[in-house]
Amino acid sequence: MQVVTTIEEVRAARRQWANVGFVPTMGFLHAGHLSLVQQAKAENGVAIVSIFVNPTQFGPNEDFASYPRDTQRDLDLLSEAGCDLVWMPSIETMYPAGFSSYVEVEGVTAPLEGARRPGHFRGVATVVTKLFNVVQPTKAYFGQKDAQQTVVIRQFVRDLALPVQVVIAPTVREADGLALSSRNSYLTPEQRAAAPVLYRALSAAQTAYIEGQADAEAVRQLMLATLNQEPLAQVDYVSIADPQSLQELTTIDQRGALVSLAVRIGKTRLIDNLILS
Repeated sequence: MQVVTTIEEVRAARRQWANVGFVPTMGFLHAGHLSLVQQAKAENGVAIVSIFVNPTQFGPNEDFASYPRDTQRDLDLLSEAGCDLVWMPSIETMYPAGFSSYVEVEGVTAPLEGARRPGHFRGVATVVTKLFNVVQPTKAYFGQKDAQQTVVIRQFVRDLALPVQVVIAPTVREADGLALSSRNSYLTPEQRAAAPVLYRALSAAQTAYIEGQADAEAVRQLMLATLNQEPLAQVDYVSIADPQSLQELTTIDQRGALVSLAVRIGKTRLIDNLILS
């Protein structure tokens, strides 16, 4: 496995491969990341992973400085997963002096996480576009857990005619349903025991839908009632939205719905989702 830091090294390595699967990450890898790497390797023959904690997608009061990092552990895991090249650019490489170009995606960035984290998706769209430009992947792999992010990435890839196929893989979960996330490491044992309430709320919504409930507000209230059973859960939002536009629904019809939520357990903000279809 080759480990590089510069754009020139990535481009030099890229020229030797016809097809490449690419997994952008912020490091502190878990089994969800590694499943993406293995899928990229299996489908393309070559897997490239980037590790970069992107400052432009963090707000001023968010956890950029404290975001978990463990480079050697990440490299060991990637080597075991069959990764071919790891790119670990510096902030100066991604945002050199005088940097002033950003990718803005309208519409789908406005609700949900976009409403609560101003500028977040501008940072995501900009960094992912630059990563794509450097790596030139055949396919790029993302997890469904960051549902709005997947919609945003598909939107700008389509709008800007970027020559990459975006692949969205299912959320990887613990046995009790908690979605794997690097931020789970922030949870105390008591908070970790409380965190599966997110998945219980999503599962309640899914069961109601399967049983014929089409009133979106009734499903939202069911989710809130489930979350309110957990004293440590502080609800940020629950959402029943159109899976393409991300606009809130009044009725769940044949198009299905993206059911998502954000909840604080202690100081840790967790997100999760399910797609009803």
